[in-house]
Amino acid sequence: MGAIEVPVLIVGGGGCGLSASVFLSDQGVDHLLVERHPDTSRVPKAHYLNQRTMEIYRQHGVADDVLAEAAPLEKFGKVRWQTTLAGDGPLERRLIHEMDAFGGGALRETYAAAGPLLPAKLPQMWLEPILRRHAEQRNPGRILFHHELTSFREEGDHVVAEIRNVESGETTTVTAQYLLGADGGRMVGSEVGIQLQGPPGLVNTTTVYFSADLSEWWEEGTLITHFLSPEDPDLSSNLIEMGPRWGKECEQWGLHFAPGPPGRWNNDNVVPRIRELLRIPDLQVTVHKVTDWIVHAHLADRYRVGRVLIAGDAAHRQPPAVGLGLNTGIQDAHNLAWKLAAVLAGRAGDTLVDSYEAERRPVGRENVDWAVSAAVHHQAVIDAVGAGHNIPAGRRRQRLESYFDPSPLGDTVRARALEIFHTHRGGCQSLDMEVGFHYEDGALVTDGSTPPARVPMRNEHQPTSRPGHRLPHAWITAGGRRLSTLDLTGPTDFTLITGPEGTAWREAAVRVAEKFSVALRTVSIGAGGTHADVDGGWAAVREITDSGALLVRPDQHVAWRSTDGAGDPEQVLAQVFATVLDR
Repeated sequence: MGAIEVPVLIVGGGGCGLSASVFLSDQGVDHLLVERHPDTSRVPKAHYLNQRTMEIYRQHGVADDVLAEAAPLEKFGKVRWQTTLAGDGPLERRLIHEMDAFGGGALRETYAAAGPLLPAKLPQMWLEPILRRHAEQRNPGRILFHHELTSFREEGDHVVAEIRNVESGETTTVTAQYLLGADGGRMVGSEVGIQLQGPPGLVNTTTVYFSADLSEWWEEGTLITHFLSPEDPDLSSNLIEMGPRWGKECEQWGLHFAPGPPGRWNNDNVVPRIRELLRIPDLQVTVHKVTDWIVHAHLADRYRVGRVLIAGDAAHRQPPAVGLGLNTGIQDAHNLAWKLAAVLAGRAGDTLVDSYEAERRPVGRENVDWAVSAAVHHQAVIDAVGAGHNIPAGRRRQRLESYFDPSPLGDTVRARALEIFHTHRGGCQSLDMEVGFHYEDGALVTDGSTPPARVPMRNEHQPTSRPGHRLPHAWITAGGRRLSTLDLTGPTDFTLITGPEGTAWREAAVRVAEKFSVALRTVSIGAGGTHADVDGGWAAVREITDSGALLVRPDQHVAWRSTDGAGDPEQVLAQVFATVLDR
């Protein structure tokens, strides 16, 4: 292929890298993506797309395709604990507890009030082909699978990389102004001295991906079902639907074994173990893959070194509890894309890219810590009811018999357990972890206000228009169309939102945007405005007067606000844009 010059080189074609490609294309940024594997993931990996991720995909025209294949919320909106999947013994196939989760059941109204879309369940093996199709349609000929990065070096204002076609061995030199490592930490970060900091691997987990007809025994409706063996902690497991159909029609499954040393199981010896764990001795099983993987709690010490940036698992790795891993990576890419576009187009200084680390690394820190906390607490929950991995074989049956005892004392045991299970809402009902993350420092102008207090379990979200926070969602109308306030923001544009008396702000914004060569939308919400606040939802969350204004970034986070009017709105907005864009 000779040599290629391109503004951005993306290394890694997983969920984060492909999302970054889509976002950059929508920003009009030419780029090249290389992925060493010949195709997208063949194993399910992450499977939960949280509410914020779905909003981002909605903004970029991907959400409808995701929803067409994803499990609907009624198929995954619970978490369940039971003794075994099948069997006819007195302690087999017994429900221990289930609770609404991730927007399901009684949570649906709360989640629906927080955003225009609900969460979705779609494993990466089904998600990545959708993302690849969108990436290739937007950037034809520049999404190169079966191509690997072999080396790179930084030379002043650009990076020179060597890319090898894995099949032919042909090498291409790529010169890029920025290199984004979305390679899971395989190479890019370590080559520039970025370190993943955290404790050694927490635990080894074995997961087997297989196909089987479990419709006779499966109770549908859960994101995950925990099987807590009444006999032996090593016989406990977790079972997850992996599609491509859902509920009792599910064909493929992910089964997580109890923690243990790697290398115990492989395609040749795992089928009897699957049958043993599920209590179905004659189950017909097709094994797709057995994987050993280490649960980590790592965060990169830096997200940028010179012209090299990292995102996704290259920057943070956490336990799968709460489902934050892939979602955090997609949100990394969303934060970075508009900033690269502004810098490459000359609309902003290079230090705007520095705000990527300033904004996203604290979120990565919080998400890693929250996932670890949720995972540790879940172990404490199931230990407390007598069925955790730390409860030895000789005591498990007695503890579970006490749990299921129909006597008044059994009622007490179950009541105590219910209160303990309720604390797990921090792991499966943490709406504020999905949509409430915000930025205290970065490409924004603070207004001296303090953020809303967050409830300790993060199961409640308080919307706010405070700078650094995601624009609050409310339903509005224009021309007979029902829109979310988040729909007002284009992927490439800043958006100025005012009250109906904010004419001076809107007129000034047009002049300032022209001066800074920035694409800008202006809207007013309220009586006589461009959009109607039909049910008062916007008035309840806007936190500005009818004369006030909000400036929203292309990534839907508030950059600045003025609760009221100003004597010289043009001067104020000019200073705001100069600060945000480092001009």
